[in-house]
This record gives sequence, structure tokens and C-alpha cells, in this order.
Amino acid sequence: MSKVYRFPENFLWGGATAANQFEGATREDGKGWTTADTAKYEPDPKLRMQQMLAPMTTEKVEAALNDQAGLYPKRYGVDFYHHYKEDIKLLAEMGFKTFRFSISWARILPNGDDDEPNEQGLQFYENVIDELLKYNIEPLVTISHYEFPLALSLKQNGWADRKTIAAFTHYAEILFKRFKGKVKYWISFNEMNFITMTGYLAGGILADKNGDQSETQVNYTAMHHQLVAAAQATKLLHEIDPAAQMGSMIARIENYPATSKPEDVMASVESDHANFLMMDVLANGEYPSYAKRLFADNHVTLDITPEDRQVLKENTCDFVSFSYYMSGIAGGEGEETAGNLMSTKKNPYLKTSDWGWQIDPVGLRVSLNKIYDRYHKPIFIVENGLGAKDELTADHQVHDDYRISYLHDHIEQIGEALEDGVDVIGYTPWGCIDLVSASGNEMSKRYGFVYVDQDDQGHGSLARYKKDSFAWYQHVIATNGTEL
Repeated sequence: MSKVYRFPENFLWGGATAANQFEGATREDGKGWTTADTAKYEPDPKLRMQQMLAPMTTEKVEAALNDQAGLYPKRYGVDFYHHYKEDIKLLAEMGFKTFRFSISWARILPNGDDDEPNEQGLQFYENVIDELLKYNIEPLVTISHYEFPLALSLKQNGWADRKTIAAFTHYAEILFKRFKGKVKYWISFNEMNFITMTGYLAGGILADKNGDQSETQVNYTAMHHQLVAAAQATKLLHEIDPAAQMGSMIARIENYPATSKPEDVMASVESDHANFLMMDVLANGEYPSYAKRLFADNHVTLDITPEDRQVLKENTCDFVSFSYYMSGIAGGEGEETAGNLMSTKKNPYLKTSDWGWQIDPVGLRVSLNKIYDRYHKPIFIVENGLGAKDELTADHQVHDDYRISYLHDHIEQIGEALEDGVDVIGYTPWGCIDLVSASGNEMSKRYGFVYVDQDDQGHGSLARYKKDSFAWYQHVIATNGTEL
């Protein structure tokens, strides 16, 4: 007989998406270009990650905007912009308590720093929020999710410039005032820790504008600017809407020591330092002691003003959140496998997904315990899921037992973490309705409970079909996790 887990009565079951992968309508109703709009579909899987991580330049941006023949899937997503009522109705049918989505900065401020907002953009998101509230679904809103206004990249090299802090807080203030009383949970930046590895994806940084500074120096400078901006946004939110809460978010990669060799164990500790750095700052209000050596080892010097330190200290986040898909290995030698933005060494005790990501439900429990021990703040698991090649049958069915198994095993481990005393308040599996993949810009890597009829080339009817996992997750929510 399987174990019965007791989730809190007000546990927020739901799902997660991002505007740049889901929304589409990239040039409709006054929206400006974003960095995501330059992401071209690469048919060769071996080159997809390489393309995403490659430094971006002004020349490459201009080439993408002038490219009439290339395929840029994030410009059309799966057209949530015109299907939001239909899609939210499906979420309500599953019983969602919350829905995580992001707002496109350039849909509100086309140039990133316009004095006045684009009313059509604000109205669209207000319509989405009102539709969610109609079904008693709590909006969980990410302010910036890998979709930076391209105009600010070209004007001031994105987050490399301190002036971007003011642009972001202006944007955030517009959102907080417009949606006061309607949005209780906000997240400042998606997967903040990736800024140190992907200057363009996470920070709108163009390599040709870095001058004589190293890429590492520029990325860490951008990281600091984002941290200050997140703290300033938290201050604004608490002043404008005291009932609302601000969360910080990282991509969590649980890296185990390759062996019991002390050097491998230390490599795992250093992996945690790099992984938790930004959350440590936003949750604790100051840079951790290990940051001094981390910066020195990376030849980084940051301009941290007294005002920066004060705003960070006085405006810590209300909750912490993270994405979790897989675990990895720190130190040692061995064969490598794919991972979330980076490869890792193979763990002989784990299976892998169609994309080579290692499936490790227990690692989620390990991370939940570590994070709660570290911060003692409520935790949202805001991304988790299995990217797989789903097959739509002739009668429009998708038999995704593999996805049910993956989610079942991870939810079990959330239940175990709750018994450990961890304060987990919500769970939003990624891509609850199929969307364009972040790393590969393809549709064939699917995560959802709902199948969207669209292929990698953008062909299809965009019809939505419920997968087997739809009814399964519906039952999990209805029983509040007691029947998995």
C-alpha cells in the first residue's frame, strides 16, 4: 500500500509558463522587440545549446531582425495571446490553485524605459489576471523571464549598465500599481543565477559593447545590478501593496560529490556557493562570506555602494523559489550527459530523459531541505517536469505514462520534505500547456498536461488536446496530494 502524504490545506497546486515561450503576438498591440525574438530555431540538436550560450553582438541582433527566411519560434509561441481564455479554462478544469506566468517588459514599455506604459499591453495582462481570478486561480507573476527589451540592450548594454536598475524599478512600479490587490505573489527574475553564465539570455548583454572588460566581469556586474533592482522592487511592492509578497528564484542544480574523495566533496560545496549566491543575497540581505573568494577566483571586482548595501539589507524577499529538473555531479572524472544549460557527469544510479537530463526525485527533497535549512522562508517549487517526445494518436490522445511517473515520484519527495518540516507552499510544474523550449526553440520537447498541435517548424492547427496526465494531475489536486 502506497504512503499517504498530507499537504497543507491551502497548498498551491498549479503550473508555470513564460511569455517568451508561450504568448506569441510579438509585434502586436505596441509590443517592442525583445532578446527572445532573436532566438533562431536550430535543427541540429548538437548545436542548439551552443547557439544559446554563444555571446551575442549588435551585428547578430540586426541580422536576426532583418532575417526574412529564418524561423524564430519565440515570436509566435503557442499563441496564448489569443487563446488565453481557452487555456485558462483548461487550467481551471484541472483544478489549478495558482498559475505562474511572466509579463513581457517590452509589451508594457516597448523601449524598456518609456515614460508612459503601453495601455494595450497592460490591458492584456489585466484580462489574463481577471480571467484567472474568475476561476479562483492565484496569479504568480514573474516580472522578468529571459525576455529583455532589445532597445535597452542596444542603448546601454542591458544589465551591464547601472541605469537599467531605474528602468526596471519604473517598470515594476507600473505593474504593482496596476495590479494592486489582484496579484499576491511576485517573482523578480527567473533563474537569477544563470546571469553569470549567459549574459545575453539573462541580461540582454551584447559582447561588442563590453569594451576591455572580460565577459565574466560584465556578467557579475550585471548580476549585482539585478540584485539591487530586485531589492528595490521588493521595497516598492511592500509600499504599494503591503499584502503582496516578493520572491527570489534560482535554477537549482543539486551537484553530488563524484566520490567521497575530500576534493570532490569540496567541489560540491563550491557548486552550492555558485548556485545559491544570488538567493543568499536576496534572502539574507548581504553578500555571503564566501563571495569574497568566489569573486577573487573569477577576477571580478564589483562596485557595491553603501546605498546598494542598505537597500539589500532592508528589503529581503518574502519567499524563495526555484526550478528543479535534474541533479548532477561535482568533481571527479567520467562520461558526460546533457543538463539544464550545462552538461554534467553521468550518475550511474539515475535514468535520463529523452534529452539526457538525469531524473532524480530524491534530489528534489535534498534541495528542499538544504534551502529551508539555509533561509527558513516559505518555498515555491516553480518549475519541475519532464521534457519528452509526445505522440498524438489519430483520435487525439497522448498516453504519457512516463510524465505521470516522473511527476508522481517528485511529488512523493515533496511530501517527504513536508514531513521533514520544510515549509513548501506551492508546486507549479513547467510548461503545463505545451510551449516552445527555452534552450532549443523547438516544440518537440514537450512538458505539458495539454498537447498543442504545432511542430518544430511552426506548422499546426494550435488545437489543444488533453493528455493522460491531465486527468491524473486533476485527481492529484482534487485529493490535495493524498492520492498520487
